Amino acid sequence: MAQQAPKAAAGLGQRLVNNLKSKDFREYLMSTHFWGPIANWGIPIAALADIRKNPEIISGKMTLALCLYSAVFMRFAWKVQPRNLLLFACHITNFTAQATQGTRFINHNFLTDKSKKTAATATTTTTGAPAKATA
Repeated sequence: MAQQAPKAAAGLGQRLVNNLKSKDFREYLMSTHFWGPIANWGIPIAALADIRKNPEIISGKMTLALCLYSAVFMRFAWKVQPRNLLLFACHITNFTAQATQGTRFINHNFLTDKSKKTAATATTTTTGAPAKATA
């Protein structure tokens, strides 16, 4: 029984290598089904990079637009044949990141007390890091 595991792993590895060498995989790498989502990953990466920044820089309208955009294209990626799971993963990541940014926007602009917001703004630098306290 212990010998079956290495054989199964070797068989799986060989199937993976054969799949990577196949004409179908090479055609996939040269298609818009692959390069469209790869190019699109810049949007969620930028949103994830901005999560720690000051919430004053968040645009509520743009965040909402990007949430709707990702919701539409998640559905498209699921319905198109063959399914484009790479595009689906990109847009579900973007939707999640934009929803996080939207929550931060709402908390900062509508739920935070005005006096706390002005005090927090005064103690942060443009990079979003707290300013050094002087004693």
